[in-house]
Amino acid sequence: MATRLLPFTLFSSSKPQVPLATLSHVLFGGHHGRLLAMIDLAAKKCVPCNSKDLQAMTEESATEFLLKVAGWNLVNENGTLKLNRSWKVKSFTKGLELFQLVGNVAETEGHHPDLHLVGWNNITIEIWTHAVGGLTENDFILAAKINGLNLHPLLRKNASA
Repeated sequence: MATRLLPFTLFSSSKPQVPLATLSHVLFGGHHGRLLAMIDLAAKKCVPCNSKDLQAMTEESATEFLLKVAGWNLVNENGTLKLNRSWKVKSFTKGLELFQLVGNVAETEGHHPDLHLVGWNNITIEIWTHAVGGLTENDFILAAKINGLNLHPLLRKNASA
């Protein structure tokens, strides 16, 4: 079951202000910690991958971070941890549009995922930090930013995002 984020205004001069924690408790059944964590990740900026201090995280840490990026899966591919997520798009050209949106975010962050268009409408994105051979916080930041994109007009009706 996909979680759908609804657009809302947190602060308005003409309406009473509602604290984010209260609003998220009402909208998301008390799971405001996850919403706040996702917002927190999406607000961060990826750090350069050539930093000597950057190391791959453990599977335990990756599992904890995974809770912050709804819809993404943790994959262990021959000992390398990766994030992946799949969508079904309406058409081949809608898939290319999705790639362009993701590509714009990736360029802004300086962190680039592996993009796959299989068949004419099956999209899969894999994210991992090649420089360290595994996952870093950068990967989860990028996943959170991709989750923030409005992909619904590109997706098939029965597809989750």
